[in-house]
Amino acid sequence: TYTKMATVSLGFNIDSPRWDQSTFVGRLKHFLNITDPRTVLVPEEELDRAKALVEGCRAGLVPPGSSQEQLLYAKKLYDSAFHPDSGEKMNFIGRMSFQVPGGMAITGCMLQFYRTVPAVVFWQWVNQSFNAFVNYTNRNAASPISLRQIGVAYATATGAALATAVGLNLYTKRAPPLLARWVPFVAVAAANCVNIPMMRQQEIINGITVTDENNNELGRSRRAAVKGIAQVVLSRITMAAPGMIILPIIMERLEKFTFMQRIRVLHAPLQVLLCGGFLLFMVPAACALFPQRCSLALADLEVELRDSIVAKHGDKVPYVYFNKGL
Repeated sequence: TYTKMATVSLGFNIDSPRWDQSTFVGRLKHFLNITDPRTVLVPEEELDRAKALVEGCRAGLVPPGSSQEQLLYAKKLYDSAFHPDSGEKMNFIGRMSFQVPGGMAITGCMLQFYRTVPAVVFWQWVNQSFNAFVNYTNRNAASPISLRQIGVAYATATGAALATAVGLNLYTKRAPPLLARWVPFVAVAAANCVNIPMMRQQEIINGITVTDENNNELGRSRRAAVKGIAQVVLSRITMAAPGMIILPIIMERLEKFTFMQRIRVLHAPLQVLLCGGFLLFMVPAACALFPQRCSLALADLEVELRDSIVAKHGDKVPYVYFNKGL
């Protein structure tokens, strides 16, 4: 049922990026492709077939009659649903392709229901539960984390978000209404600074695998983990910022119109839809801020690892590379 793929001899490599990953525009096109929310609706059987096709193509074998377009679509599905390190199928809630439908519902409700403490507590808790799924799913798979550590990370991040949100909510009671609308974003930003490092603490404690440009393993680096996690934190805050900062301004002005005051029941659905519009672009844009395959100069590594690499390879490895996660 399999045959040698003719296009292999023409230089086709299914793992070669379709767009230049050294540029922001190239990475944006890549993430627009794999964070496509429509891929969430693809049946599990089709995802499994896509994985088999990708793995067959890597071995130089594909079903007869397969076109390059079919192979590229299979790679899109594979990248959207399977972990880049382990190759395991990811929980659909944690996939970046679920960020638009999941994020728009939660963010829209956080922005709408911000006036009372119970509402703030509930929606911040829902958001941190969602974030915990996403952060765990997109961790560096080579660094396992125990259930106890997951629980501590979840509780700490949720506590940070709730303390920030409730505290600011009470503090802004007498402030201009717009400031109160920005409280959810501050809480989300604060929680991201806690949730992601805590959920990926094993990477910081034990380091992550670094390789040379040809993917040959060189050792484990804690500094690489810190750099990768810091970039992910910044990306996640950037992902949320436009919708959670600009949308409150839009709603503040819209709600002054008479027709908006008559349809208060539709304010929440409207905010959810508008959040979706922001996230549709911001999810891939935020993911594209930094290369997925992150690099670190040899001089910036831990002394022991740097000396080990120099002893084995001399000056042939000026940079090391690693998967920073998403």
